[in-house]
Amino acid sequence: MRKLAEVLSAEEFELIFDHLNAAVAVVEKDGSFFAWNSAFEPFKKIMRNAFPKNLTEMHWQEVFLLDEETPTLCDCFLLNASNGRFILIAEPVTSDSASAYQIQKLHKQVKLFQVESEFSKKLAHNKHIELEGVIAQAKEVSQTDALTFIFNRRAIITELQHEVLRAERYNTMLSISIIDVDHFKSINDSFGHPIGDSILQQVAHRLRDGIRHPDVVGRYGGEEFLIILPNSDIHAASEQAARLGKIMREKPALVKEHVVQVTLSIGIAQLKIGKDTWETLLNRADNAMYDAKKKGRDCYVVSE
Repeated sequence: MRKLAEVLSAEEFELIFDHLNAAVAVVEKDGSFFAWNSAFEPFKKIMRNAFPKNLTEMHWQEVFLLDEETPTLCDCFLLNASNGRFILIAEPVTSDSASAYQIQKLHKQVKLFQVESEFSKKLAHNKHIELEGVIAQAKEVSQTDALTFIFNRRAIITELQHEVLRAERYNTMLSISIIDVDHFKSINDSFGHPIGDSILQQVAHRLRDGIRHPDVVGRYGGEEFLIILPNSDIHAASEQAARLGKIMREKPALVKEHVVQVTLSIGIAQLKIGKDTWETLLNRADNAMYDAKKKGRDCYVVSE
């Protein structure tokens, strides 16, 4: 990135930033905007005076009504820059195809709320509450896997990034587990994809019900799941993996007239503060999961 900055001219940087989909602005210490790209123009009025005087780095999601038609859910980042300034980035979140229809319905509801006349203060208050509920529902849909109703890949990765930052800041423990459903292709081939989908739903629900608070689980992809264990070392993660494997092993999945034995291969890794990033932590857990498969499946392996 430093080499790129050395090669490009100010005019070339301006051209690049004006073609980004993400809205980018430089924020002064007092919360005022110093400079911005063209994508940030719709955000200026909405975000004006939205920041406290004592700015700090932060990451949040927020729905913005950039026009009268459609609310836009954005990932927002406020990052330290030079001279005491901050970089503000607002990146629109694109919903996956499975939830696009639901999001479209919610957008239509928001539009209806916007065009309705408010006949009294009480009615206005009630409509405001309803609108907040619809926007909250839209945000929830964007974070939920359409099949299993747990966190989708984007949401669980975002959660992992937050937990890695928190563990580094406060020097606390963090472990993760990547879980793969053994022989899932054979299950689909033998019983059909609808049965396979139902089994994934049952696995997701058992994982969700089998973890403690504040652990979180999400669908990482296909038949893989990711569990994040804040303030936990590999011993706690190993105990959890053994318990989850036992739960699946001792209670076969029941779908219609089919009884299907389901087992799990689990890879565990603990964050090495100062050495790991969230990507390397995931890679170590993923490699451990493949080692569990090589050992014969239905077991867990801890990354070194």
